[in-house]
Amino acid sequence: MSDTEHRGLDLHKLRTYLNDSDVPLRGDLRAELISGGKSNLTYFLSDDASRWVLRRPPTAGLTPSAHDVAREYTITSALQNTDVPVAGTVVLCEDVSILGAPFTLVERIDGRVVRTTADLVDVSDIDLDKCVDELVRILGALHQVDIDTVGLRQFGRPDGYLTRQVALWAKQWERVKTRESTDLSRLHTAVADSIPQQSEASIVHGDYRIDNTILGLDDVGRVAAVVDWELSTLGDPLSDVATMCVYRNPSFDLVIGEPAAWTSNRMPSIDDLAQRYSLASGRDLAHWNFYMALAYLKLAVIAEGIHHRFLVGATIGDGFDKAGESVPEFIAAGLHALKGSSS
Repeated sequence: MSDTEHRGLDLHKLRTYLNDSDVPLRGDLRAELISGGKSNLTYFLSDDASRWVLRRPPTAGLTPSAHDVAREYTITSALQNTDVPVAGTVVLCEDVSILGAPFTLVERIDGRVVRTTADLVDVSDIDLDKCVDELVRILGALHQVDIDTVGLRQFGRPDGYLTRQVALWAKQWERVKTRESTDLSRLHTAVADSIPQQSEASIVHGDYRIDNTILGLDDVGRVAAVVDWELSTLGDPLSDVATMCVYRNPSFDLVIGEPAAWTSNRMPSIDDLAQRYSLASGRDLAHWNFYMALAYLKLAVIAEGIHHRFLVGATIGDGFDKAGESVPEFIAAGLHALKGSSS
């Protein structure tokens, strides 16, 4: 596939737009697809002098809040001078006539992405433990960012966040479902009937795990950047922690199409991971079973969205054919969490 034939990416229009936006270009513009269909489409973009990362929504099967690149750009810009490492922002384009959808361009960060168990082979247990501690520390640091200081007071509506999340993911299910599920309906009803008073308000990432970060090339105990912010908002920090934890479920392997690093048995258990956060942040994990059930509901819907895009031929690359099999597993785990167990 030539550079100009990338689905979702017209390099001729893109080059014109970047020139008009005063982004300096030298030589030919080149693109390489590095992620397609499971989340936003992500490309490495380069010319003879610079390297960037371009992200845009997939071409079909959208769950709108799960592919909001403008939101991603806004929060990444706001976090530039905080304790949360992020890529430098370059441009946000909301003119859909350029690529058929909004897109963002940020600086490319040198580092290491640990996505699968194969990426852990040369990582010692000691270094891996340091990595997990640093991931947890940074999540806690994100939840401590003062939203007024970074200009994000209008970024979301923290009041009523949990109620809206429960309603949102039920609505998203209706948009992307490929089948009926009485168990999904049971989970949604049970979660809706269990909403606690919100713990507090903070920035939440919404999709936090090891492969949504870039680690140091020579030191996996250093996080060079946190990426994939399209689900971020102002909300309940414990929902963020629970999302990080549910990704430890082995069925997540079906979503990414190969053994995930985050599901490896070398990683801390769900309970251990949650306790590490509690100790690092000083937050109590009150109503934890509710938060886990809500996170499983969210993950089931995201996986169904991937399955939907696969069925309509809107995915790019391999590893999408099993995502649908994970959906009933996540729903069952959510129902189980509400019975009092999250391990």
